Amino acid sequence: MAETKTETAGTDAAVRNTKEERTAAKLAKRIGAFAKQHGGAEAQLAHVGERGTRIVLVGQDGAWGDAFATSHDVALSAVEKAGVTVHEDFDGEFALRVRTGAYEWKRMAGIQVGGPQNKA
Repeated sequence: MAETKTETAGTDAAVRNTKEERTAAKLAKRIGAFAKQHGGAEAQLAHVGERGTRIVLVGQDGAWGDAFATSHDVALSAVEKAGVTVHEDFDGEFALRVRTGAYEWKRMAGIQVGGPQNKA
């Protein structure tokens, strides 16, 4: 009986690993397309609790985007497959390269600029 459980656990792990590899490959393809469109890209991985990891991308032209991975390992594998540089933190020169437009400023400002007013 113990051998059967071990074999099943091994099979489950193999299926999970194969699925994670496919997921990482799909993400790497999207990351690579973003990098190609924006003259290259760099990334920062942000852990989002049990939900997974957010991959924040910054193109060489200042454009930015993100993708979401179900785990940190999948996210790390995806950026490695895509061949982009990964930053530990989103600060300093890396953050300064991000160009934001009117849409982002309006969304970030919320009620402070142009958003609905709080009623007292």
